[in-house]
Amino acid sequence: MSMKSFRFAFVCLLAATVPPAVSAATASDGLDARIADLLPGIVEIRHHLHRNPELGNQEFETAAFLAGQLRELGLEVREEVAITGVIATLVGGRPGPIVAVRADMDALPVVEETNLSFKSTRRTEFLGKQVGVAHACGHDIHMSVVLGVAKALAGLREQLPGTVKFIFQPAEEGPPPGEEGGASLMLREGAFEAPTPEAIFGLHAWPLEVGTVGWAAGPTMASVDHFVVKVRGKQSHGAYPHLGRDPIVMAAQAVEAFQTIRSRNLSPLEPSVVTVGILRGGERFNIIPGEVHLEGTVRTFSGETREEVKRRMEEILDGVTRAGGGSYEIVQYRNNAPATINDPELARRVRPSLVRVAGADRVLDADPTMGGEDFAFFANEVPGFYFRLGVVAPGTVSGGLHTPDFRADDSALEVGIRAMANVVLDYLSAE
Repeated sequence: MSMKSFRFAFVCLLAATVPPAVSAATASDGLDARIADLLPGIVEIRHHLHRNPELGNQEFETAAFLAGQLRELGLEVREEVAITGVIATLVGGRPGPIVAVRADMDALPVVEETNLSFKSTRRTEFLGKQVGVAHACGHDIHMSVVLGVAKALAGLREQLPGTVKFIFQPAEEGPPPGEEGGASLMLREGAFEAPTPEAIFGLHAWPLEVGTVGWAAGPTMASVDHFVVKVRGKQSHGAYPHLGRDPIVMAAQAVEAFQTIRSRNLSPLEPSVVTVGILRGGERFNIIPGEVHLEGTVRTFSGETREEVKRRMEEILDGVTRAGGGSYEIVQYRNNAPATINDPELARRVRPSLVRVAGADRVLDADPTMGGEDFAFFANEVPGFYFRLGVVAPGTVSGGLHTPDFRADDSALEVGIRAMANVVLDYLSAE
């Protein structure tokens, strides 16, 4: 056999033994039809989840329900990650990358005020009192969408080029006082191990019209810091203030001066927020108290700004209390979730998938928001992309996130499932 003939035979043998690359079109054949078939069941699942909300680190019923659904798909399921978290792994029939998709599970201590037939009437104990519990941040939508994606892709298992980890995370809104939880705890307990994803995707219900999708490259949600400060003075009769050291005046001056951090210490082009949400002190109208409690939050998009705000707050507290003859103590300054940054390259790569599903005129450039999201912990480990899903049906209204009248429409589920499923498939197939 000549060398030319040998080479030709070798190429033919190689072509016969190496599986052809799977295009996005091939892998997604029948995807829309499968989603359409699954949709009625996903709507019912959403109603069940919405009707039975649970607070952070207490999502025991929710976790058991989701784990059961995922096991029925033949997925490998791990439970009790970060107390109630669930991780399911779908291994495709063809080699390819490993990616993760995340949904948060917890609800809020809010009394729901909607007319939905499946509204929550659940109550539970929270911080020593009975409160309502509701999915006032759309986490029922998130879980339903990601479960729908798992069901849709499981039906394409043999054609799927790669592996998908579905991460159902507890305590996104924060664990109960004194407990750990959320994305950071899931990571410490191995959420990104065996196997390790190279990218992660997430979404959030947003009070936009159904059919619209918000996307951004770069910063999309802010870091979340929580501070608690004691301002101490000297108690005296309200009629004789010169005999005391008034911590109320000092605290008021500090709160006002905090606002100069944004206006006078940072670049006008650098976003930040310093909010004092609690200012508490005193027991009687005619007594100057000995101590005042301040509590609030700081929101930023960069680590440098985060540290600068904290430094200036300490300088202000020191100066104000010295001038007033008192003192201060930072009881807590906790860095919670970092800023959520959409990896620019990954964002640009997946945007065409969103356009194909929603249409170019319905994929909106989303301004960064000062709200926080602990998806950021995952996106700090591997490139992440987090988009916003419109959930308000045309002709209806909804309150904002975390309000009693926040209302998400079932019609958002199909858009969410199609968007996320196509983002994942396109990423896997392109590799």
